Amino acid sequence: MAQTITRGYKKLLDEANSQIETLSVADAKAAVARGDAVIVDIRDPRELEREGKIPGSFSCTRGMLEFWIDPSSPYAKPIFQEDKKFIFHCASGWRSALAAKTAQDMGLKPVAHLGGGFTAWRDAGETVEKVVPKVKA
Repeated sequence: MAQTITRGYKKLLDEANSQIETLSVADAKAAVARGDAVIVDIRDPRELEREGKIPGSFSCTRGMLEFWIDPSSPYAKPIFQEDKKFIFHCASGWRSALAAKTAQDMGLKPVAHLGGGFTAWRDAGETVEKVVPKVKA
């Protein structure tokens, strides 16, 4: 029997976007400049190497998000215990909306996501930092 999903990705995105804050490139940049926020890049390493990254952003792949946020996890990252606003972004804003909603559901606050993602950042003419591939030993 074929799988029947009851809530597809569009429904999940609509729900997430109705419950999280979406920031423009200018607002995200201003929050970081004030020292109030950190931008969290949830794209995978291949995307970072291909497209570059927002200078100063923290990279956390979507697949590790819950484990890096939770301070009781063996994979917890100290950055997520800082008193900052966490602004998630991906390539276009879909994964980051879901990531921000998940982080918010976990109790991380305040959180937001970058509307339009990395594409909006780049298209706004903002600085992009080259990412050098890690050499495997």
